[in-house]
Amino acid sequence: MTGAASLSPSILAVGLLAEGLFDWLLGLFGGAACTAGRVVVGGDVFCAGYMQQALLAGLCIGVIAPLIGTFLVHRRLAFIGETLAHTAFAGVAIGLVVGTSLASPVSPYVAALVVAVGSALLVQAIAEYTDAYGDVAMAIVLFGGFALGTVIMSLDSGGLSVGIRDYLFGSLSLVTRANVGLLVVLTATVVGTVAVTYRQLLYVTFDETAARVAGVNVRRYERLLVVLTALVVVAAMQIMGVILVAAMLVVPVAAAAQVATSFRQSLALAVVVAEVAVVAGIVVSYYFGLQESGIIVLVTIAGFVLAAGAAHLGVPERAGSLLAQVDDRRTR
Repeated sequence: MTGAASLSPSILAVGLLAEGLFDWLLGLFGGAACTAGRVVVGGDVFCAGYMQQALLAGLCIGVIAPLIGTFLVHRRLAFIGETLAHTAFAGVAIGLVVGTSLASPVSPYVAALVVAVGSALLVQAIAEYTDAYGDVAMAIVLFGGFALGTVIMSLDSGGLSVGIRDYLFGSLSLVTRANVGLLVVLTATVVGTVAVTYRQLLYVTFDETAARVAGVNVRRYERLLVVLTALVVVAAMQIMGVILVAAMLVVPVAAAAQVATSFRQSLALAVVVAEVAVVAGIVVSYYFGLQESGIIVLVTIAGFVLAAGAAHLGVPERAGSLLAQVDDRRTR
């Protein structure tokens, strides 16, 4: 009892310290965002507190989505994001129904995070321990997750039908201070993990056979990659929504890969495309009242079209692009 009693004040102190640090960082970011908005956009779009939170959330998403998506696209796992997004919908449904029916403070995003991570591991388990191919395993989990979410939502009397739309399509109203804090933690976790395991993930992505020969535990890093994908999907849901969140994992990477000549260059360009799209989506949503997730995806697709056109015109030569190199290596 004494140990537990002494531990509680310590935990509280750490929590208060973390909260104070977050408020300080958010204040610094808010001032810089307001100034940058006035210079670049010519207005006070990023001077309101909720818009600063939305921008910070969007910038975090613009980093981690293409960071993980670059590995997924080159491993031919672009569909995994869609799968985990639909299973995360079941988690959102659980959080909403439990929070309403039992008056329990269950965060839909925390519930979505638990379900998405579990689903990521389930996809790997089905692919590893059955005769089902990877895309079949993803399809099974996708359909099961969305079906479960639909059934859970039907248990409610109908009061959640309006709120669920924000989770399906994304909404700036979902970007609360608590959600931004969770997103910052998830971003640090994803970036830190990739930084530590970058060489192994790169090895597994481009030459799985050689990785096995070199003693790399391929299954372990495959599991790690899908779990990181689950974290990114849930993190990006608050702005992108369940339906369009997977686009941030795929389209910026596809655009960058059209003209990139190395993996690192592809990753950097994908982040640039994603960040430009996020800022454009938030600004357009603010001034014209349009759905930010839709604008973000359309901007990334425009980036893909421009990059594909540049590659077709030989800027750089198509034969030197990263996609061409990967395709050539896999067909040998």
